[in-house]
Amino acid sequence: MSVDATAPGATLHPASQSLDLGVIGNGSFGALVDREARVVWSCMPAFDGDPAFCALLSPRDHAGGDFAIELEDFERSEQEYLTNTAILRTVLHDRHGSAVEILDFAPRWKNNGRIYRPVSIIRKLRPLSGTPRIRVRLRPLADWGARKPETTWGSNHIRWLLPDFTMRLTTDVPVRFVREETPFVLADTAHLVLGPDESLLRSIAGYAEEALDRTVEYWREWARYLSVPLDWQDAVIRSAITLKLCQYEDSGAIIAAMTTSIPEAPGSVRNWDYRYCWLRDAAFVVRALNRLGATRSMEEFLRYIFNIATHDGSLQPLYGIDFAEELEEIEVESLAGYRGMGPVRRGNLAWVQKQHDVYGSVVLASTQLFFDQRLAHPGDAAAFARLEPLGERAFALHDQPDAGLWEFRGRAEVHTYTAAMCWAACDRLAKIAGNLGLGERRDHWRSRADTIHAHTVERAWRGQAGHFSASFQSDYLDASLLLLADIGFLSPDDPRYVSTVEAIGRDLRRGDALFRYIAPDDFGEPETSFTICTFWYIDALAAIGRTDEARAMFERVLSRRNHLGLLSEDTAFEDGEAWGNFPQTYSHVGLIIAAMRLSRSWQEAS
Repeated sequence: MSVDATAPGATLHPASQSLDLGVIGNGSFGALVDREARVVWSCMPAFDGDPAFCALLSPRDHAGGDFAIELEDFERSEQEYLTNTAILRTVLHDRHGSAVEILDFAPRWKNNGRIYRPVSIIRKLRPLSGTPRIRVRLRPLADWGARKPETTWGSNHIRWLLPDFTMRLTTDVPVRFVREETPFVLADTAHLVLGPDESLLRSIAGYAEEALDRTVEYWREWARYLSVPLDWQDAVIRSAITLKLCQYEDSGAIIAAMTTSIPEAPGSVRNWDYRYCWLRDAAFVVRALNRLGATRSMEEFLRYIFNIATHDGSLQPLYGIDFAEELEEIEVESLAGYRGMGPVRRGNLAWVQKQHDVYGSVVLASTQLFFDQRLAHPGDAAAFARLEPLGERAFALHDQPDAGLWEFRGRAEVHTYTAAMCWAACDRLAKIAGNLGLGERRDHWRSRADTIHAHTVERAWRGQAGHFSASFQSDYLDASLLLLADIGFLSPDDPRYVSTVEAIGRDLRRGDALFRYIAPDDFGEPETSFTICTFWYIDALAAIGRTDEARAMFERVLSRRNHLGLLSEDTAFEDGEAWGNFPQTYSHVGLIIAAMRLSRSWQEAS
């Protein structure tokens, strides 16, 4: 079984980085594993559930919240993904020359015409050298770390009674060793199958080995059909797999990240719950995967959209993965927070905000449905009719104040990016109507798009300063203006766009990273770089012809990924330390888009 020869390994990973985590999952749930093979975060049975494994956020009253394989006299570890898969390999070494290999994965494969993806973590333990002495510590907590769940056990299993999920471990390790956390010498391969409370009616080793082989086969087949660029293939494939792991396939929702309350900067209290579906973020994910040819995520996301869409076309900025509208935000007292930096929040108050760019986001994510002839069920007039109310909302709201894509809690303005996205909604509807031969509807939406465009340019351009402004009412810059060419609002060679990119580079760039803005907000001035903004800037540099500079900057930014090639939401300017929720879909979208623009063509290779 091959290991990724270009896996980032230690060479990509600054020693000071703290989010030293890998992600596993299968479209039903996800889990984060640290460098010593400890599962430190996982919400079960789904992304938005109670985190049975919550050690990442420091339980106050109980030890645990983790699933660890501890090696006595531990000295060092190595970690990488098996090539082109979501299967994580960790090797633990002790001080005496013994080593143990741990393969962690969530089962996923095609079975009986559908995808088999149980809420299950499988761990394969194999001695590599010497006589490794290990201890298995499986210590889930309930009610956000507030209590230890009740347990029962049998000859080959242990059960934990969690609020929404009864978890069962089936194993060929002696159950007493797990119950009592007894150290033992790992002489032969062992398996740990953690999942629903269902009896395993076959050999534990047989099931685990078959699951491993079939899951490897699934991911490599999926990766094989990605339309990757020539350069930076390992980074793009890892990002694509990570994005795939963040879609909840029951509904089609795409979460912004798997975690809650990882602060954007040390002690900043900018701690938010990202385990929900922001329509904007999800649309970015869909567009990135579409560019790689992975269009199924688009089809599943549109299924989600059609489930939440109202008759009048109104949309919230975010919803639960189960279509929930009300996401009450509360502070969880039983968890101290990441490195003790609370508060820990559950829910997100942004659901009550007005963020009018979401209409453009959804229409943009839907557009390929009407043009891609490979799809089994391409968009038709009926699907177009379901999108038109979104365009009506975009036109009505393009010049109305909102919280903007940065979700300001203390002020509302008419944001330039919002207005441009409302234009994009009408512009794409015009193009879709034209492709469907609906001439009257094409003219209707073209007229509306032209009206929004003229109004936005008039209100947002600052001639004396020589750049567009973040809002109609202000003169400051923000990084979202970099997207005006990407969405087609301006041509990349438009002098107004070029001068805006140059102004952003002058005012928001610090070394190889960008602020999203530098104006004070509800919590003071931002302290860290918002990672996707750096990728937006790199993409914009290439668009305006500064390609060599963009490529060099992109290479340096790639070196700030963690040891597995994963990215969080934010990056410290000084030392490159990762902050913010993890893994962040936005950041991996930015990486993919920039790589595809900057890469040499396949023709050059041949």
